[in-house]
Amino acid sequence: MIDELYSAKLLRLAAEMPRAGRLPDPDASSEKVSKLCGSRVIVDVKVEGDRVVDFAQDVKACALGQAAAAVLGAHVIGASLVELQTTRDAFRTMLKAGGPPPEGRFADLALLAPVKDYPARHTSTMLAFEAAAEAVAQATRAVASKRG
Repeated sequence: MIDELYSAKLLRLAAEMPRAGRLPDPDASSEKVSKLCGSRVIVDVKVEGDRVVDFAQDVKACALGQAAAAVLGAHVIGASLVELQTTRDAFRTMLKAGGPPPEGRFADLALLAPVKDYPARHTSTMLAFEAAAEAVAQATRAVASKRG
């Protein structure tokens, strides 16, 4: 069972982190930490309206958290706040209740379905999507308030 969890494809994803680092002037940032294992993700976003136009992430997490962050980083540009929230919620349901994997641009999260059998790993696996949804929500509010 553990071999299914740490498949070669998952480990390859974790090793190839897209959009690693920090943005120099983000519209918003969010940091999420797993108290259980110490995994940490910081995301920076730039938005136009409610869509992500630039993104960076600083990921210090286990292979599962890194793999989820890699899926996020590969597909986040152009995603809307609602799309990120919907994906985050579907991802959480997949892990906690065995629901179907997210669809659309983040469908590769299906690779993490075996994590459902390891509840202690759920939080660290979700960090990047939790942080991204929060940062985009903050950025959307900040940009809207600047407009008046």
